[in-house]
Order: sequence, then structure tokens, then C-alpha cells
Amino acid sequence: MGSRRRGRELALQMLYQHELSGATVEGIAASFDDLLHVPEMTRSFAVNLARGVEERVNEIDAVLAGQADHWRIDRMAAVDRNILRIAMYELMFLPETPVAVVIDEAVEVAKRFGSERSSQFVNGVLDGYVHRPGDEAEP
Repeated sequence: MGSRRRGRELALQMLYQHELSGATVEGIAASFDDLLHVPEMTRSFAVNLARGVEERVNEIDAVLAGQADHWRIDRMAAVDRNILRIAMYELMFLPETPVAVVIDEAVEVAKRFGSERSSQFVNGVLDGYVHRPGDEAEP
């Protein structure tokens, strides 16, 4: 598994814990044992993703709400919601990562951590965002 995928998985775990406990990402990162046992590059990527989502969650959720037809953000499974938040953060604020890579990584993380249908749901929401009408974005 690549270091960036591992970073996304660790970011997901931190955001999930953040959502359940209310602890800050910084506080979680300081005591998250798995995070302490990965290379610095992976750790930095994971913390930056989780911190970015934490700081911009309202912006991200506003976009997600428009993309997830018939799904309110608070009704999504917590794992799916946080996978989507990470991917949307990358799509919206980290343009150096190719769109196709962001979507593929989110789908793979959903397969590992989500339910049986999570990967399809995540793919559909992200694909809808990338291919929204009137947008010239290239996947």
C-alpha cells in the first residue's frame, strides 16, 4: 500500500474519532499510536488532510449536500461521510492531486473501511461533483 493511501486511511480514522469524541485533530494526532509508527511523510500527509477537513468542514459539507441527492450529510454513515470529506477537501483545495487519483483512492478506502455499498456511493457522489453540469473540470 502506498504512503498516500495509508495517509488517507489514517486521516479517516482521525476524523472518525474527532466526530465521535469531539477532540481536536491535533489532540488525536498527538496520541494516535498508528500515526506514530509511520514514516514522517505519511504522518504529515494524514495530519494535513485531517486538519484541512476539520478547518473547512462547513464548506465541504455545503458542496457535499448539493451532490448527495436524497442524502442529508448527518444521515450518511460516518465512515462514508468522512471519506467523502477527505476526497472533497483534496478536490477543492489540493489541485496538485489528479482528480482520477482522488476518486480512485476514496473508492479503495471505502472498500476497506465502509459497508458493502460504500464504494459505489462514494464513487457516485464524487463523480457527480467532477461532472456537474456546466463545469469544465477534467477527471
